[in-house]
Amino acid sequence: MLILARKQNESIVVSGHIRIKVLEVKGNTVRIGIEAPQEVKILRGELVQYEVNIDIGLFEPNSSTVTKLARPVADR
Repeated sequence: MLILARKQNESIVVSGHIRIKVLEVKGNTVRIGIEAPQEVKILRGELVQYEVNIDIGLFEPNSSTVTKLARPVADR
């Protein structure tokens, strides 16, 4: 694992075409922005297991789960 320190408004570039930028640091929360080609799939870490379970048929989302997972970040 590569560990880098970045300050607000600094960025990291991955593979020359994915840019990760630190937008804001507030207490122990960091807001980041990710610029990537549309074909690059980006998921929050906690959603990866949901996707794996959906792909192999172990999880069938219901309306409340979908609403919770789809809620905009500003609402959390």
